[in-house]
Amino acid sequence: MSYGPLPKRVDPRKFAEREAKIEGVADVSAMPRLNSLLADGSGEIHISLQFALDEQRLRTVSGTASGKVLQTCQRCLEPVGVDVDAEVNLAVVLNEEQAKNLPRYYDPLIVEAEDIELLSLIEDELILSLPLVSYHEDCTIQTSFGEAGEAEPEEESKPNPFSVLAALKGKADKS
Repeated sequence: MSYGPLPKRVDPRKFAEREAKIEGVADVSAMPRLNSLLADGSGEIHISLQFALDEQRLRTVSGTASGKVLQTCQRCLEPVGVDVDAEVNLAVVLNEEQAKNLPRYYDPLIVEAEDIELLSLIEDELILSLPLVSYHEDCTIQTSFGEAGEAEPEEESKPNPFSVLAALKGKADKS
């Protein structure tokens, strides 16, 4: 088991053979693609990964990555803290053909070279776990639609464009 600074690159096949476990903390600022989706690059992600061989002798990577990041509130455009929790459940494969034959409960991790970038793997899972829309639960910003997006009743009464037709129909009924 390794705890502390995470290795930059790992060979998931060798780690699975040794049934290695990695635990550590990564800065959000070290993940540029995730960082581009956030309001602020501050924060830490706690990572726990277990490499193993399953009963079918597939090399697997399972674990969690969790932390708190700051996204932009879609109502008031201020930063809002969002908890991210990514579940990792991958099977190491060499190509697309092997990926198609995996059991449904595994996502494929296609490894063409000997090793992979660990943070890039975690970054992908964290991006998938981000909410589609983030906002403060108590955000009550006044919008053109009213309080917190509710439709605002019209105060002015506009003339009915069909009132002329109603008048004509009334004349036709009298004759």
